Amino acid sequence: MQKTGALVADDPVTAADEGREPPRHWPLLLVGAAVVPGTVLFLLGRWGDAPAVQAWRTVCLAVTVQALPFLLLGTALSGAINAFVPEGVFHRILPRRPVLAVPVAGVAGVVLPGCECASVPVAGSLIGRGVPPAAAFAFLLSAPAVNPVVLTATAIAFPGDPAMVLARLLASLATALVMGWLWLRFGRAEWLKPVVRHTGHRPGHSRLDEFRRGFQHDFLHAGGFLVLGAIAAATFNVAVPRSVLDTFAGAPWLSVLFLAGLAVLLAVCSEADAFLAASLTGFPPAARLAFMVVGPMVDLKLIALQAGTFGRAFAVRFSAATVVVAVACSALTGWGLL
Repeated sequence: MQKTGALVADDPVTAADEGREPPRHWPLLLVGAAVVPGTVLFLLGRWGDAPAVQAWRTVCLAVTVQALPFLLLGTALSGAINAFVPEGVFHRILPRRPVLAVPVAGVAGVVLPGCECASVPVAGSLIGRGVPPAAAFAFLLSAPAVNPVVLTATAIAFPGDPAMVLARLLASLATALVMGWLWLRFGRAEWLKPVVRHTGHRPGHSRLDEFRRGFQHDFLHAGGFLVLGAIAAATFNVAVPRSVLDTFAGAPWLSVLFLAGLAVLLAVCSEADAFLAASLTGFPPAARLAFMVVGPMVDLKLIALQAGTFGRAFAVRFSAATVVVAVACSALTGWGLL
């Protein structure tokens, strides 16, 4: 097992704190989030009676409205954990043996919700405190994928289909554990750039202030991706010819790979992706499961966050391996349960 205690910088300002600093121009972001979709609808107004435009509007608004409450709840819980959970709690509950710490950290993601944007700096701070990287990475993958908010959203997006919720839990947890153990076996310390040490709450900031800043940061960033994801999903549903969908949807492996790749490109937050997956009715259940398993673990924004936190050498290797493991776990679980 590589020694990662040396992978710590001396700067007292933490990566998590820097990453969670709310944008200075956040009011402009809010205005943009309202203006951009409105402008699109205005430009399409002259064709507003066309069936395709009506379908586009319906899908876009439905996905956004359904997912927004879960996005609010998920980012609020993530901010509360960042502000109020003691720093050393993870280090105290994890077994000393890394091979056992991996499943404990993975299961901790079930009860400790957090969005995928927040999980990357949290994993970096865990490593900075001496937590084995394999355990930190297992938590990084599981927390945004199998927490109660995400599972509840999945149950609502797929009413009367508890098997989909169970399949998402099992496939996501299996992916997190396998990736943690793979890092134990093949991971190298030189793939990780020095991690900045987490020193707790910054001087002069109350816990409520930390909660507000964390919640504001996560919601603004995830909310933007939600709007873009809803627009992309609506456009995908309306613009892509049915013949193209049938080509992928009719072949089990092609459909799984297609929706896994789509999840990487759309970069939708985990609190909302179940509603997008539910709207892709032309694809088999295993493919929609792959969309929900891959998305919270690997997408364009997460690759960028991982590269900035741990380095490009890590992000390229870890993301590629995670996609392969997630697709395999999704396919096996989906074909076995759904």
